[in-house]
Amino acid sequence: MSVSNKEKREWAKLLFIAENLPQNVIADKIGVSKVSVNKWAKQDKWEEQKASFTVTREQQLQRLYMQIANLNKAISERDQKYPTPSEADSINKMASAIDKMERESSLADIISVSQRFLNWLRLLDLEKAKEFSGYLDAFIKDNLK
Repeated sequence: MSVSNKEKREWAKLLFIAENLPQNVIADKIGVSKVSVNKWAKQDKWEEQKASFTVTREQQLQRLYMQIANLNKAISERDQKYPTPSEADSINKMASAIDKMERESSLADIISVSQRFLNWLRLLDLEKAKEFSGYLDAFIKDNLK
């Protein structure tokens, strides 16, 4: 199975933001050059995204749901009971963001749990942790379909 460059780029970003891995380690893990990872980081402004990542996915989802609920409440409390074009556009964009976050979370969850497992295993058996790390990387690549 081959992994597309776009998928590698997304995986690299996730490793940088969520796992706080250095770019050279990320490059080795996903099989690209450090130059590519550096270029992606600059183009996609990973450092800025990392700063905003301190808010959990659940908190971000909750905020989006609340924004939609507040907008719908404001619409229902006025005489005109349907959204204006700009309100409908805002609701659509927030719903799309929610959908995207809920679909993308599975890869983030896999990586997060994998990292926690490896940290735990390292305390018990460093050699096994090294062995499992390769398997987990392959598993993550396989789930990028």
